[in-house]
Amino acid sequence: MMKETKYNGVKVFSATKARDREHLDEAVTHWLRTQNHEVVDVQVRQSSDADYHCLSIVLFYRRKAGGVGW
Repeated sequence: MMKETKYNGVKVFSATKARDREHLDEAVTHWLRTQNHEVVDVQVRQSSDADYHCLSIVLFYRRKAGGVGW
């Protein structure tokens, strides 16, 4: 018996410029609306150095039956 995979795809959204970080949620929402995926986990990460602040949103998903790639 094979173990069911919790996810079979990962999508990463990231931005370093303040204006891009402010609109990152819109990019994620647009992508979700245009895909046939079930998001099974989300991770939000921030990294910084002296000059830049990077925000990343990582979506772990499973393709739904009938979706792209099936």
